[in-house]
Amino acid sequence: MHLSPGTLEHPSSFWKGCSAATMYMVVAACRAFLYTANNTEVHGLEKFLKLLESRADLESRTRGLITVSNHISVMDDPLMWGTIPLLNSRAFQSSNRRWAFGSHDICFSNRAVSAFFTLGQVLPTHRSLHSSYGGLFQPTMTQAIRLLSRGPFSPEPYMAPASRQHWSLQNVCVDPFSEVATAYTTTGEDSHLAPSAYACNSYSWIHIFPEGKVHQAPNKTMRYFKWGVSRLILEASECPDVVPMWIEDGDGST
Repeated sequence: MHLSPGTLEHPSSFWKGCSAATMYMVVAACRAFLYTANNTEVHGLEKFLKLLESRADLESRTRGLITVSNHISVMDDPLMWGTIPLLNSRAFQSSNRRWAFGSHDICFSNRAVSAFFTLGQVLPTHRSLHSSYGGLFQPTMTQAIRLLSRGPFSPEPYMAPASRQHWSLQNVCVDPFSEVATAYTTTGEDSHLAPSAYACNSYSWIHIFPEGKVHQAPNKTMRYFKWGVSRLILEASECPDVVPMWIEDGDGST
């Protein structure tokens, strides 16, 4: 079957189901850990849930959402999202779940973890310290900016090779039931589902750790922000809402 570059309303039902199952499973495990093995406190949760609920209707959205937090542990995301009640269907519906950045050399190191993190709505990000493909203008940054804008967008100019548009055991990060080429590449050889190619992902929610690395400062300060943060805010079609968050672990509170 010949696939041409294009856009769709949403991924296949199979892909949406697998993604939902992955995210519900992870958030449920995180919630169980936070509220059974820890004394977790969340301040401002009601206001944040109201914001998420106000974004539940895709057609009424007028801008994207960026949540920003400090980064004290490799488990901050997804643990922090265990604070969102799973029974709040409007706050946790399919088009209202967060996207995040994940290190390509860790989260996409093999096919199994690549599939897991892709279904968990994690974008493959190259770190300049570990990859020559990293930097401010890598393809994943373009995807993120488009997710914060009104879509859909064709994967161009980072369209994955035609041979990597089809699902196979060696190419697991694409929708196996898509008849439209919606995969992009971060290296010229790999292939990842381009979420901005789907209209349902317009004005999405993206969570970022602007420091770009785990940073545990005794005086509870943050290091300088990566420049990509400004790209997300300034280059989105409409200026996104920005919600700051702060994570603490010493007394078990988030």
